[in-house]
Amino acid sequence: MERYSRQQRYLLAVDSIIFGFDGEELKLLLIHRGFEPEKGNWSLMGGFVEPEESLEMAAARILKQLTGLSGVYMEQLNTFGSPNRDPVERTVSVAYYALIDIHQYEKQLSDNYHPEWFALNKIPKLIFDHPQMVAIAKSKLRDKAAIQPILFELLPRKFTLPILQNLYENVYGRKFDKRNFSRKVLSSGLLVKLRDKEKLRSKKGAFYYKLDKRKYKSQFNSFLNFTPFPSDL
Repeated sequence: MERYSRQQRYLLAVDSIIFGFDGEELKLLLIHRGFEPEKGNWSLMGGFVEPEESLEMAAARILKQLTGLSGVYMEQLNTFGSPNRDPVERTVSVAYYALIDIHQYEKQLSDNYHPEWFALNKIPKLIFDHPQMVAIAKSKLRDKAAIQPILFELLPRKFTLPILQNLYENVYGRKFDKRNFSRKVLSSGLLVKLRDKEKLRSKKGAFYYKLDKRKYKSQFNSFLNFTPFPSDL
C-alpha cells in the first residue's frame, strides 16, 4: 500500500455532545473516562476511529459502546485539532452533537462507564478541550433552533405547549411571552392538537400536541424563522 512520503501520521478521534431533555431541564450526558490520561474524570463520549470506519460509523459505535445508546439524532459539529489538545499524542477530533428525549432512552443507558445527566448550569470540570466543544454545541443549537424545528428531537411523541416553551427557554436561557410563543409555534402548522390533556401541573390542564411528521420532514431544511430570536419573544 502506497503512502505519502515524509508526512507525519496523526490519530483521528470522534467526540459526542449528547443533549437530553426530561420535560424540566436541558441536560448534558457525561461519562467517567476509562483510560489514562485523566482516567476517572468527567468526559464527553469519545474514542478513536478505526481504519475501516467512516466518521459517522465511529461516532455511532463509540456512543453505543460507552453509553448503550443507539438510533439517536446526531449531526457533525466541528473539528478540533489544536496540537496540544491531547497531552499524549497529536489527535484530531471530529465532534458530533445529539438530541434525545431522556425518558425515551433511559432504559438503554449502560452502567459500564457510569453515564450521568447534568443540568447545563451544573456541568462538572471536563477533560481536555471538552468545555470548548460543549460551548460551541450550545451556540450551534441556539442558532439552528431559531430557523429549524430541530428541538422536537428532544421531545416525547406527545407534549404540551408549556413543555415546549420550557424547552426553548432552557436552550436560550431566558423567559418567553406565553401568548407570543404559542401563536408563533401554532402558526408553523407543524403541530396536531390532541383531545387529551396533561393535568399534573394544573386542574384545568393543557392539551397535548404531536408533531406532524410529514410536514416536519419535508420542511426541516427549508423552514426559516420557525422561532424568532429571543429578543423578539
